[in-house]
Amino acid sequence: MGRRQGVLSVHHQILNTDTSVAQFAPNVGVMEPTTVTQEFFDRYAQALLGRDADAIAGLYAVPSLIAFPGQSIPVSDQAQTRDFFAASFGQYDGVSEADPDIEVLAHGGHSIWADVTWSYDGQPRERFIYQLLDGPVGWQIGVLTPLDL
Repeated sequence: MGRRQGVLSVHHQILNTDTSVAQFAPNVGVMEPTTVTQEFFDRYAQALLGRDADAIAGLYAVPSLIAFPGQSIPVSDQAQTRDFFAASFGQYDGVSEADPDIEVLAHGGHSIWADVTWSYDGQPRERFIYQLLDGPVGWQIGVLTPLDL
């Protein structure tokens, strides 16, 4: 039983009468964070395995933030993400399967925080916290933080 089966089952709905900061978020009603994240990371895996840097870049919001240890990189142009992945595909040579093990840590009407461990060809290899944002073009990565396995 993977972590994705133990994710939060609580749903959050933004009310039009909300006077907090959430009033500026889109009113998306009740959302299914497990479905959203699974579908999102399935698309991400497909783009990664297809070595499609443009498709991966489209999954990142602009602006976004990559929070590496000791260095944060603001991303202000989709080309930055595309070029990074195009130059990094060599590290995935020989990889034919990418499986995200997803744990939704928290969610709101416009944002999902997910702890994702990526296994490549059956071996856990990378772990990240993603903050997904629901914007004009759908769900995208707004903040990416690498973690230790």
